Amino acid sequence: MLSPVSGQGGVELLIYLPMEASAISPSAQLSFFSYRPDRTRAYPSRPWKQRISQPTRVHCQKMYVGGFGEASPEAKAAKNIHNFFTYIAVRIVTAQLQSYNPEAYEELMEFLSRHSLSDGDKFCSDLMRESSRHKGLALRILEVRSAYCKNDFEWDNLKRLAFKMVDESNTGIMRDYVLETSHSES
Repeated sequence: MLSPVSGQGGVELLIYLPMEASAISPSAQLSFFSYRPDRTRAYPSRPWKQRISQPTRVHCQKMYVGGFGEASPEAKAAKNIHNFFTYIAVRIVTAQLQSYNPEAYEELMEFLSRHSLSDGDKFCSDLMRESSRHKGLALRILEVRSAYCKNDFEWDNLKRLAFKMVDESNTGIMRDYVLETSHSES
């Protein structure tokens, strides 16, 4: 629906109001307006449309978490879990090697003493380039890491335990604070 409104200097504005918006609040739902210059002016009439900018409200049910740069907190957690899966895979492979291939076990343990497991991909990449025997160990670790992540890790249990730990920790911290402050007041 177009509704005429008188503007400054004899300029007539046509304001577009959607039908459902006109019943609620005409000024709240302005989408664009048309400009009609005064007919008495010397320049020709040239109607144009312009969108009226309205503040955009983001309706998000989640909290904004700043300070993570390009990655979300979930991406950071996934990276940490990814490195943890490498650690788990190395533990599984070393346990297997210890019982059936003591020589390979010693080689892997020696490599572990010289290289950090904090970056799982770097560890596997370095292990693969160490020697042809180490390449086989690296491929085994990659295989175990993938299988453990996809088949054995209990994702639902992780979520349940994380919720439980946060709740228990929050309760404990608040309880300790109340006990601390109630003793100092009495």
